[in-house]
Amino acid sequence: MKKTFLFLFAVLTFSVLHAQKPEVVTNNKPGWHKIGDATVDFKSDKDAFLIMGKDKFKAIQIKVTDAPVRMEDMQVYYDGGGKEDIQVRSDFKPGSESKIIELQKATGGLNKVTFYYKTVQNMKAEKAHLELWGLK
Repeated sequence: MKKTFLFLFAVLTFSVLHAQKPEVVTNNKPGWHKIGDATVDFKSDKDAFLIMGKDKFKAIQIKVTDAPVRMEDMQVYYDGGGKEDIQVRSDFKPGSESKIIELQKATGGLNKVTFYYKTVQNMKAEKAHLELWGLK
């Protein structure tokens, strides 16, 4: 029983980490760090990026590659329980990025960012690639 539980826990942990692939990569713009990325498919309409560590970001930005995507809304969750609803309601073409979204200053670090979107149907049935960047 204990071995089965540990095996299931390991599989679930790997699948969550594999889906998000959290990484911190410095961009060529000073202060910007890649928080994570995801592939937007035709099945799901939301993704959540869990922010690991106690990183405090002043702003965030979304970058889209590979295929168009319709971003509806996003929710930003802060350490300590605060939450911010942000209406995006924009279509992003491959290679485009959102405006810089300033974050609440009174709160601690980021805990999670959830995106609500739709992949725009395209001729090649490509999936959009979404990146979340943070400014420290």
